[in-house]
Amino acid sequence: MPRFSLRLSIAIAMSCATLACSGGGAPTTPSAAAAAGPQSLNASGAGPVAARAAQPPFNLEAILRGDGFGHVKFRQEKNSEANIINLDVWVRDLAPNASYSLQRAVDTVLDGTCTSTSWLTLGQGLTPQPIVTDAGGTGRAELWRDLSAFAPGTGFDIHFRVIEIGTTNVVLQSDCYRFVVRD
Repeated sequence: MPRFSLRLSIAIAMSCATLACSGGGAPTTPSAAAAAGPQSLNASGAGPVAARAAQPPFNLEAILRGDGFGHVKFRQEKNSEANIINLDVWVRDLAPNASYSLQRAVDTVLDGTCTSTSWLTLGQGLTPQPIVTDAGGTGRAELWRDLSAFAPGTGFDIHFRVIEIGTTNVVLQSDCYRFVVRD
């Protein structure tokens, strides 16, 4: 028993020494952001524009729930000439052989609560494109939107919904998500 206690004591002492030397304390040099000095806040006042331009979430996976189920895969590719958002949309368990539209509404107040009702129908750029379901009620669409007019680092709270074309009937909707325009 004494040999076991000695080994255990040595193991505990070495673990404590390793943790003490792991660098978990205060940094000894200023961070790059602090060294750069003060920066101007973005339009929403939510943080420095330069710092936010490099911070995610640039992409998101929005889940749509309601009369069926849906998914929006929201991707911003890094491109110095244009800031295109690709929106791959998939829905299931909706009415068969029907046409739907994906819409979004954004808030510039970054509080995690989506209150905007300014819905924009999405498609191929500015041209709305329907999501058409098959005989089983499943549909897919590859949509995109150009955000080049927005400054890198601009943040939005965004939510999505799917409506039946020709009606205002909302069949699917998402929670509120945050994204930042990529630089």
